[in-house]
Order: sequence, then structure tokens, then C-alpha cells
Amino acid sequence: MTVTTVEQFGSPLLEKVFRAPGHAGPEGDIGRWEGIVGDEVWAAEIRRLKELRNAVILAHNYELPEIQDIADHTGDSLALSRIAADTDADVIVFCGVHFMAETAKILSPDKTVLIPDEDAGCSLADSLTAEELAEWKSEHPDALVVSYINTTAAVKGLTDVCCTSSNAVDVVAGLPADREILFGPDQFLGAHVRRQTGRDDIHVWAGECHVHAGISGPELARRAEENPGADLFIHPECGCANSAIYLAGEGVIDPERVHMLSTGEMLDSARVAGEAGRGTVLVATEVGMLHQLRGVAPDVDFAPVNERASCPYMKMITPAALLRCLALGTDEVDVDEDVADKARLAVERMISVGTPGGGE
Repeated sequence: MTVTTVEQFGSPLLEKVFRAPGHAGPEGDIGRWEGIVGDEVWAAEIRRLKELRNAVILAHNYELPEIQDIADHTGDSLALSRIAADTDADVIVFCGVHFMAETAKILSPDKTVLIPDEDAGCSLADSLTAEELAEWKSEHPDALVVSYINTTAAVKGLTDVCCTSSNAVDVVAGLPADREILFGPDQFLGAHVRRQTGRDDIHVWAGECHVHAGISGPELARRAEENPGADLFIHPECGCANSAIYLAGEGVIDPERVHMLSTGEMLDSARVAGEAGRGTVLVATEVGMLHQLRGVAPDVDFAPVNERASCPYMKMITPAALLRCLALGTDEVDVDEDVADKARLAVERMISVGTPGGGE
């Protein structure tokens, strides 16, 4: 057991924090910072330390409920990064996975960016490296590169324009018809874009988020059959996305019930469902999203298509990790200036198209 030490800011709760054995991720066990319960004593200490550092706390929709509740802002990574860039905070504490903190640094180069656990990675971002993208580009020298925002800073730096799940179709549709497109890294979002644009010159990288990929078509069909009146909120990253379109086309599922939505769009649709008095909504995305959905429409029964769809990396941002981060000023995220400049250009091009934020 490794116990942290008290430094400048310190906290009496730090002596309880330790690195625990992990839960299984795609590459083995992932240890987490543990020892703290996210109660009111913890929350008061977080607020005290946040004020001392003049920090803003951002939490992704997939984080633990107590992390979402203590945050100043909760949402998708791009919207949060843009909010942070407009605040007068000196420190951005990004409760999410590593590429999200990198994006915040790219858009706020003069601010200190911290992530409560630097080991909180992302299987989707890891599925396309900068080296792989460079080689792919060399095979298609005249192609334009469109990268999902869920990529590393290094990959963004080799990208012509980024996209979110809500504006990916608009981004690709707006590119010259005589240029090939390299789309990565998510194969399910890429298939959605290819289907919606009708372009046959889109090369799609075979990457995926292991959590979203695990939400399968047969599982969706079973859950839809069990809940014949339920609407379906489906994130385009999911392995069931193509199946949903197929089932709707075959008349197995009412097409009016199928909604392909980003996380931000899910919140908007949840409000509509609440106002319309909908009973049940089946949700195909990471289960952390249910906390936000239930918050905006408490009378709707939001149920996961796959209740096991929980990202072990997102769940590394524990109450103990956030306390340690604010007390010790760790873990800091930085991006090479040259990489950041190139990546910022790709992000800014994306922001000018379609949905600029709230669209992951």
C-alpha cells in the first residue's frame, strides 16, 4: 500500500488515500486511488482546495456520480474544454480520460491542466497512434484526414479536421468531393458517416472503444423486444449502431423509436422525452450517462441496453483521486507546443462546422 504525503496545500484526508489493486481493463488490471468516500466531508474539502488553487472542475458524462455532482461543469469533453478556455480559473481539473485533458490544454495553453489519474487512458484513442496515422497518410498522399475528437494530441496534430459524433456527417459532407477521406479511429462512427453521406471514397480505420463495441446488435434486439414501446438512444460509437439501422429498415423496430445521438444530444432528447411523458428509454452508451439523463428527466425510466458497459478508465477518477489531485497538484498534463498548434487548427476547423460543442 502506497500512502501519499501532505505537501503545500495538503489535506487531513490525504493520509487515507492509497493505490489499490485494480479492476480488469482491456490490457489487464488497472489500479485506482481509493480510501475516500464521496460524502459531504469530502465534498467540503474538495471545494476548499478548489478555491485555494483557483481551479475549475470538469467532469465527463461517464464519470462516477459523485464526481459529476461535485464538478463545476459536466458534459462531453469538447464542450468542457471550450467552457474551461473561457473561465478565469488558473487551473483546469479534468475528470475524464487523458486525451480529454490534452484537448483542454490545446485550447487553454496558458492554464495549468491536471487530471486526477494520469493512467486513465482510452482504448479508442489508443487504437490509432500518430505513427500508424502517418503511415496511413503515406499510402493515400492526396487524402484529407478526419479524426474523431477522441484521439491523442499527436494524432490531432496530423489531422486536417477533427469531428464529434454529432457533426461528423456535416464535416465530411463539406469536404471536396474529389478528395479521398481517411476517417479514424472509430469504425462504427465511420460506418455511420459513410452511410449518411453516401460517399464511397471514405477509408475507415478499424478502431473502437471496447466498451461501446461491446453493446451488441443481438443484445439491442432482445432489449427492444422486451420493451416494445421504448425509444432507443444510441451512440454512433456502439457496436449495435448498424444493427439498429438494419432492424429499423426491416421493420423489426419502429424507425421512429431509433435515435442516433451524441451524449449532448441525448440530454436534449431526454428533456423532450420527459416533457412528452415517455415511460422507458433504452440507452446504448457507457452507463455513466444514465446519471445525467435521470437528472434532467427523473420521471423517465432510462435503462441501459448493456448494464455492463462501464469504462474502467473513466472510473479511475475516484473521490480519492480528485482529492489527491487538488491537494498535491498532480497529475499535470502538457502538450508539445508544435503539436498543440497543429492540433488546435484541426479542432478550430471542426468548431466552425455543425455542432461545435456538446456533441461528443
